[in-house]
Amino acid sequence: MQTISALFLDRDGTIIHDSPDSITSLDQVRLIDRADDALALAKQAGFKLIMVSNQGGIAKGIVTQARVDEINAHMQSLLAPKHATLDLLYYAPSHPKYPNAEYDMLKHWRKPDTGMIEQAIYDLATQGFMIDRAHSFFIGDKQIDVECGLRAGLRAILVKTGHGEAEKCQEKNTLPDFIASDLYEAIASYILKRTSKPIHQ
Repeated sequence: MQTISALFLDRDGTIIHDSPDSITSLDQVRLIDRADDALALAKQAGFKLIMVSNQGGIAKGIVTQARVDEINAHMQSLLAPKHATLDLLYYAPSHPKYPNAEYDMLKHWRKPDTGMIEQAIYDLATQGFMIDRAHSFFIGDKQIDVECGLRAGLRAILVKTGHGEAEKCQEKNTLPDFIASDLYEAIASYILKRTSKPIHQ
């Protein structure tokens, strides 16, 4: 089995611009500046890129799973020109305030729980890859992203492009390894300077 490093990435506010509620249409999908460049650098350095996103709007009834899949596919199409597409994509459809028998079966996926990460690790293992957690990272814009990453034994990075929530991380004592202005700084200025993996230009 091949040992690899991975970047676990929140979607809204980290890769694409967030919306006040759930993103429900394709025209809302806008890449955050240089996000595609950042992900391309990470892929060139050998990282697996894995999206882990809470999509409680599904349980709320304001977006369907089919539409979330369409939105994710559209995001991938925007990342493709830079060869920056994600390798695996997961999302948690449940919401604690909107019980639903079908979606609650995956409530352990909802961040800060680590279900999506554990599923990704399992799925990669079936493909012959073992994730080195000590050299893998979780990047997101919320306190729950940092907490999720730390719970899973990853190094956590908070980006300021979405909610930021640095103060909330302090309040809950879930301190990220690094706070970056955006995904590009997180990857180019922090992660890639702390890894021995070569970048193949």
